[in-house]
Amino acid sequence: MIGISEIEAEAGRIAGHVVRTPTVDSPGLSELLGAPVTAKLELLQRTGSFKARGATAKLLSLGGAERAAGVVAVSGGNHGIALAVMAAALDVKATVVMPRSAPARAVEIAEAAGASVRLTDGMDGAFALATRLQQEGLTLVHPFDDPVVIAGQGTVGLEFAADAGELTDVLVSIGGGGLIAGVAAALRAQRPGVRVWGVETEGAQAMSEALAAGGPLPVALSSIVSTLSAPSVSQLTYDHVSALVTEVLVVPDREAVQGSLDLADHAKVWAEPAAGCLLPAARKILERVGDGARLGLVVCGGNVTTGDLFAWSRRFGLR
Repeated sequence: MIGISEIEAEAGRIAGHVVRTPTVDSPGLSELLGAPVTAKLELLQRTGSFKARGATAKLLSLGGAERAAGVVAVSGGNHGIALAVMAAALDVKATVVMPRSAPARAVEIAEAAGASVRLTDGMDGAFALATRLQQEGLTLVHPFDDPVVIAGQGTVGLEFAADAGELTDVLVSIGGGGLIAGVAAALRAQRPGVRVWGVETEGAQAMSEALAAGGPLPVALSSIVSTLSAPSVSQLTYDHVSALVTEVLVVPDREAVQGSLDLADHAKVWAEPAAGCLLPAARKILERVGDGARLGLVVCGGNVTTGDLFAWSRRFGLR
């Protein structure tokens, strides 16, 4: 299990390389949901998502030979962007393997940063290719199955605990589980009474299916939310979620897209559906916990184009 000391160590290591993102009360979301809401705006992080934290932590942990050989990552979008940009900043050669379903903008940004981008037919193929490249000498920077990466993502929770007012419930999106593992470890150490809830989209339910099965297992992927579409969680992230997280909720893609529109309308932030899914989940949580709830939302990223969001809105018949 990742402890608060590891997270604090990574906070010191990555300081100066990443942004201490704003933690703000949101009158608009508070009115929309009928309860006080505080948002941690990780969409304002370098590269547009929290992923810069874990990628930077891992890159800074490499030895000289590992830096010289280069690194490889698998990504549905944000992890690849983060590794490409941060590796360029730290003068490390990076290869990013993405499924063809990854957002075109993510591919463009990774290539523009100087990374070698390799495309595969799906996430399973992406992980297989990354394994082969690792065997050829590259260092794998896993998006979630790495203690250093998880501790780096946990700095989100460390900052949230320090900067937010009173909170009863914190909502965190789940792909492979690296973010929620780190955030839950930090929050439960700093604010033991806070409940942490995970949120997935239908068709990207790797953690909720793992919890139902008693351990990680491969899952079928069909969600439009590529940044949450991990083919399975890891034992490491599963262990943290099963021990530290109250429950994992699952919401439809349509509601996640509506959540992104609501974040734009009511919070004045442009967030991807991986963050938009928090709003429908928040409504469910408020029904369960009743009066007195004070919500914290980790708005994990904003790497979605206007074209993508508008296309999804038309597809689902949203305004």
